[in-house]
Amino acid sequence: MKQTILLIDDDPSLRRVTEYNLSSRGFTVLTAESGFQGFEFFKAHDPDLVVSDVKLGDLNGLELLEKIKQESPDTPVIIMTAFGSIEMAVQAMHKGAFTFITKPFDRDTLILSCEKALELKGLRSKTRLLTHEINRLTGTKGIVSASSAMKELLEVATRAANSEATVLISGESGTGKEVLARLIHQNSPRHNGPMVAVNCAAIPSTLVESELFGHVRGAFTGAVKDRKGHFMTASRGSLFLDEIGELAMDVQVKLLRAVQERQIQPVGSEKTLEVNIRIIAATNLDLQERISKGEFREDLYYRLSVIPLFIPPLRERIEDIPALVFHFLKKFEAPAEVHFSPGALAKMESYHWPGNIREMQNIVERCIILRKDPIIRSKDLNLPGMETRATLLDPQIPDEGIALEEIEKAYVIKALEKAGQNRSEAARLLKIPRHVLLYRIEKYEI
Repeated sequence: MKQTILLIDDDPSLRRVTEYNLSSRGFTVLTAESGFQGFEFFKAHDPDLVVSDVKLGDLNGLELLEKIKQESPDTPVIIMTAFGSIEMAVQAMHKGAFTFITKPFDRDTLILSCEKALELKGLRSKTRLLTHEINRLTGTKGIVSASSAMKELLEVATRAANSEATVLISGESGTGKEVLARLIHQNSPRHNGPMVAVNCAAIPSTLVESELFGHVRGAFTGAVKDRKGHFMTASRGSLFLDEIGELAMDVQVKLLRAVQERQIQPVGSEKTLEVNIRIIAATNLDLQERISKGEFREDLYYRLSVIPLFIPPLRERIEDIPALVFHFLKKFEAPAEVHFSPGALAKMESYHWPGNIREMQNIVERCIILRKDPIIRSKDLNLPGMETRATLLDPQIPDEGIALEEIEKAYVIKALEKAGQNRSEAARLLKIPRHVLLYRIEKYEI
């Protein structure tokens, strides 16, 4: 298949000669006589390479370069310049141009520069494909899964990755929702595109709409120029909307249209823009409860949860704890002789982990830094509130032993009885989120 080069030059004679030289070498050549026309051709035809004069009548070459790089960072751009504008060409290199050639130039110089630019683009594309293949073969890069619950979750997530369906990831804070979202993106057909992560709870309420959908110049005080929103910057990739349950109702209405129609309207604009993205949302809130309170739109919930994924809290999958400890020892580059004693691991396995994996990561890092010898013992962990809980519960284990799941199931039943079968109240008594309680009720078939 022939490679396409977009040639932009406002000099008709030089444009014709350059077009002939490139065509005779086997390239398909598109020509534009102005910067604005060239950019429109670029968006319409997605060429493999752009060759542009640095001085154009209607649009500065540096401005054109910035527009192209914003639209497609991987497309190489070669700048043509006269000796008098070499300084501008050097600026273009700093802004991402592949190289520049000075006028007058001979045919061989032009062809060689184009071939090198296209060769580099091909190598980068192969590197991305190899990286994707490595991630696909390793499958769960960044996620430790020794427990059956996590293995099952990752199997479903990997299957979901191959689709364009919207995914809703729920789970407590610190369970790794963004890590799972990145796994889905890396294993999806969109892996070559960007993954843009947005924490909805961290954006001021007055700016949420502008951050998501962008705005035009003059839309509000301080809007001195047009600005792309996250929906546009994630074009051809994935948009990860974390803490989706924190969005105000008026923004939810506009988000519903964006999810449903794949169309957005920047603040202050009358134009509707098409978006080409895959949406992955996440929440640590019980959205069903928020729906019942009128704080979250039910239609948006069902649009987001085409594929719902629930990450169990760390206390639900204690089989993962030794593997996670080993993972963090490697991550923080601990010396090979450093390890956690069996007593320390046992203490970690009996801990409640309110902060989940994020809390464990901090504790392991702290132990590595403050250790006095290679063995990290249970007294070195300093797990908050653990001694208090042990004294309070004063657990008695019969000689024949008892299954931990039986104890947990009994407490769930007791909490439901005490709460008069009110699940929200039972979750409060057990100090767990409501969706975690629902997970346990289903798990134990209560």
